Amino acid sequence: MINFDEEIAKFSPSLEISQAEEAVMSRENIDLADILEKILQEKKDS
Repeated sequence: MINFDEEIAKFSPSLEISQAEEAVMSRENIDLADILEKILQEKKDS
């Protein structure tokens, strides 16, 4: 059976949209295009 008092104690609200957007955008996300661009630039500089 679910212990509601325990579940409420563990509850943490989700981020607001603006906070979530800031959290996601502040991370440096590298995708395949970034990796390929870096490899091509290194080859070009060599």
